[in-house]
Amino acid sequence: MDQDNTKIIPTSCIHNCGGRCLLKAHVKEGILIQLTTDDSPDTDQFPQARACLKGRAQRQRLYDPDRLKYPMKRVGERGEGRFNRISWDEAFDTITGQMQRIKQMYGNEAIHLLYGTGVYGQISQSWITPDMGGALPRFLHMFGGYLGYYNTYSSACFSYSAPYTYGVAEGNSPDDLVNAKLIVLFAENMAETRMGGAGAAYYLKLAKDKGAKIVVVDPRYSDTASALADEWIPIRPTTDNALIDAMAYVMLTETLHDQTFLDTYCLGFDEEHMPPGIPAGHSYRSYLFGLSDDKIVKTPEWAERITGIPRDSIVRLARQIGRTKPACLLQGLGWQRHAYGEQPVRALPVLAAMTGSLGKKGGGPGLRLGGHKVPMGWVPAGTNPVKASISCYMWPEAILRGKEMTAADGVQGAAGLATDIKMIWSYASNILINQHSDCNGTARILQDESKCEFILVHDVVMTPSAKFADILLPDVTHFEREDITTYSSGIGYAIYHQKVVEPMYECKDIYTITSELANRLGFGNQFTEGKTEQDWLRECVKAAQDKDPRFPAFEDFRRQGIYKAAPPEPVIAYEQQIADPVHHPFQTPSGKIEIFSPRLWEKNNAREVPAVPKYISAWEGPDSPLTAKYPLQCIGYHCKQRVHSTFDNIPWMEEAGKQEVWISPGDAEERGIMNGEQVKVFNDRGAMIIAAKVTPRIMPGVAAIPQGAWWSPDSQGIDRRGNINTITKYHPTPLAKGNPQHTNLVQIEKA
Repeated sequence: MDQDNTKIIPTSCIHNCGGRCLLKAHVKEGILIQLTTDDSPDTDQFPQARACLKGRAQRQRLYDPDRLKYPMKRVGERGEGRFNRISWDEAFDTITGQMQRIKQMYGNEAIHLLYGTGVYGQISQSWITPDMGGALPRFLHMFGGYLGYYNTYSSACFSYSAPYTYGVAEGNSPDDLVNAKLIVLFAENMAETRMGGAGAAYYLKLAKDKGAKIVVVDPRYSDTASALADEWIPIRPTTDNALIDAMAYVMLTETLHDQTFLDTYCLGFDEEHMPPGIPAGHSYRSYLFGLSDDKIVKTPEWAERITGIPRDSIVRLARQIGRTKPACLLQGLGWQRHAYGEQPVRALPVLAAMTGSLGKKGGGPGLRLGGHKVPMGWVPAGTNPVKASISCYMWPEAILRGKEMTAADGVQGAAGLATDIKMIWSYASNILINQHSDCNGTARILQDESKCEFILVHDVVMTPSAKFADILLPDVTHFEREDITTYSSGIGYAIYHQKVVEPMYECKDIYTITSELANRLGFGNQFTEGKTEQDWLRECVKAAQDKDPRFPAFEDFRRQGIYKAAPPEPVIAYEQQIADPVHHPFQTPSGKIEIFSPRLWEKNNAREVPAVPKYISAWEGPDSPLTAKYPLQCIGYHCKQRVHSTFDNIPWMEEAGKQEVWISPGDAEERGIMNGEQVKVFNDRGAMIIAAKVTPRIMPGVAAIPQGAWWSPDSQGIDRRGNINTITKYHPTPLAKGNPQHTNLVQIEKA
């Protein structure tokens, strides 16, 4: 406590940027007056978990004058945002009444917990998967279950596809980057998307300081490229596989590959190492040399026409990768949020295998970075009695035609769905309208009350999604509750975020809400077991101590706020498999790296789900006939001013990065557009008015809009904030059933 009676209380920033950081709340007379961050010694072994601009702006969220203050019920049409204040008793009665009605009429499968990542924590987690716990899934499981989801909006194609190659997706930890001689980043912008002090960009800088060369392949000259890269190679969106194919062709023809590694560890690279029973011409090498069905040799000249990258640049990069040992090839998540996003996820590991650097320090498997983990317990959730689940991206389809959906539509755990979705529970999520494809189309689905009959939303402010609620509950911020969160990085760490102020207005946390609902539904004692939030957190810490004897006692952890675990060595993905393939095979059916996947071959969909990774022309790609009408490819990049849609209502963040569409000087001149002018970005799905940023930092023929802006349609339906989902298409990817929200053709004209 300071001399002026100001308490300094450890807490955290808990949003889904890919990092978690320590915050220190300066509280005087019950008011949060200032936030500082990790000020422990900043060393290579223990870098500070130092908050970025967003973490330092958290006070603006806590004291936002537009905070939701009390429960409300809708009185206008869905989406209008017209509500009346009600009591908590009425809110609880309405929710339990609707849940019981829907359960009785349709069954628990009609209730869907919507994907969302606005809250992290061992009690209050809003992103729910079977290996996690928390208050909300615990409550719903005790009620009889709900229609679950798999995948994430961030990483659907990555998380679904990578296991077809490796069995389990792993990555070297960030602290291994210092061992690389060459680092090539494909659609990876870690310096802007994960800005916290202990993030991966810190280790990328250490690698550069040690002499590593860094190359960034991206349609945008990102902050990572401008701050750390030795070379930027711009590429047309959706064409990355053509680049990879051409580089593999160069490495083969110039004998820059490690054939011994491929022979030892890989299935299907060449015809001599194919599974039995597969006709000739289906290996990856045959595909490269035009011996497969398409009869196209994947030369650099071929790739230049598709990607827009000059032939000489393709050859030079291929030679760098082939000749530099060790080379680390890393993929971000941007390129897999495309029409055929499954393909580059599986293609880059082929290059990694060709280098022979896989399973070694400074190399890697061509996937994403892994990390050192700190074990932590959860509030136990039990098992969902409803076995069926859908891709998190396909909930609008399950509203419209759930009873028709089968395994062919990505239904897992059951042959099909027994009912359409009739209730959506949206907690700490702006997926309901803002972050989902095609805002206009999604709004039309939600406005039909005969389809989804009840929508429950709780959030801290009136987001675009909140406007579609039937019952709207005021949530607390993480400053108004207690929880624990963990993070994997070059070090692993856990943060205890204390409650620093009392809940404002009539706001209630998720544990309080679910406890009260459980009481009304008759299983309150079973749900709480008589435990407070802190009682549960003590059990979480006990679980951590059981797995890590160094983990501090609960009171010490709560007081110090953060526990950092210094790893003795970097994590090297698949190190055991490479060192001893007999006793440690890969977790694939063959025990090898499956460049050719028999499981994908059996799907019998060679056009969209090939057994080896291939370039597939996208349905709104650069060679689509639709370019005659809409000639620009438009992508939505992650920006420094927001975490997805969080912080879009904070004015400070607009100073860090404006909401504007990037357009190249040539494309702007062709349209008579000057920097800073208002322009219209549009296609058949919708239109927006937004300021133009005319810049050579974007590839010609490509436009880029920061994703996450709050959808704000005017009376004509034209979005006035610049939400990219005004123009994105609902079109699940063929294998993962993921979101392709960077696959868009648009036109831009002066407004």
